Amino acid sequence: MEYVKFGNTGLDVSRICLGAMGFGDPEKWIHKWVLNEEKSRPVIKKAIDAGINFFDTANVYSMGESERILGKALNDYANRDDIVLATKVHQTMRPNRPNGGGLSRKAILSEIDHSLERLGTDYVDLYIIHRWDYDTPIEETMEALHDVVKSGKARYIGASAMYAWQFQKAQRVAERNGWTKFVSMQNHYNLIYREEEREMVPFCEDEKIALTPYSPLASGRLTRDLSKTTYRSETDTVQQSKYDAMMESDNGIVERVGEIANNHQTTRDKVALAWLLHQNQVAAPIIGAQKDNHIESAVAALDIQLTSEEIDYLEELYIPHPVVGAL
Repeated sequence: MEYVKFGNTGLDVSRICLGAMGFGDPEKWIHKWVLNEEKSRPVIKKAIDAGINFFDTANVYSMGESERILGKALNDYANRDDIVLATKVHQTMRPNRPNGGGLSRKAILSEIDHSLERLGTDYVDLYIIHRWDYDTPIEETMEALHDVVKSGKARYIGASAMYAWQFQKAQRVAERNGWTKFVSMQNHYNLIYREEEREMVPFCEDEKIALTPYSPLASGRLTRDLSKTTYRSETDTVQQSKYDAMMESDNGIVERVGEIANNHQTTRDKVALAWLLHQNQVAAPIIGAQKDNHIESAVAALDIQLTSEEIDYLEELYIPHPVVGAL
């Protein structure tokens, strides 16, 4: 395993982050393909054994069940001081109830305590706002996050899936008031979705902010011919909303991933992940492993060295896409 500094901090993270959205309870979540606790634990242990120290979840994943499963497994299999643990806040946890979600001071200070209880820990290393809250002043959000850090319940804060102007505004508000600034951006970024390269990626490079892209394999679409389907691709409406509209134009890119994989005598997932690992400011792509061999394959991607010509070949066919993820 390789480790890098997390953006402009002294924190060391593995170059692969295990995302826990796929661990939980299908009865409590929109995704019916998630693994229950019994099936999740071996995957989490495999990640730890492979040297992965960075784990990401969210309060909303299976309505808290993901946090509970991940926290219990980490407590059983690892030393807490060796783990970099991230969770998120924003999405609705109590539907149709006042203050049931969002980034108000009330919501943040309540949800961090609920998350810590489910995770079985006194603190998270990274507390991430899951989306932008259009109904709460950013000053209120940033001060509340600062107080979470100063209370010892989080070591760092990060953000996810927003427009670059929003991220810049949040950083400047924190800077002007002497509050804790974001150290990472968890954005939607892969070979068939590169809209982040317009503004978000250059901003993060300039500010030395770590990128932790989610959906690095485009929910599996970069791992196989687009004519082939899986249970997840057939049932995952979020995946369909992100990628179906541009499938025809993306097909050539997916085919080129296959060509490069054949040239390297490897698999497509490793090539797609290797491309991300070659991008500036990408600290650790977040993988959604559900089998032991998914962990093994992701780690093996670290050994794939792409030439500049291969990178250009993979990128050449990309055309502008509708914005997905920031909304």
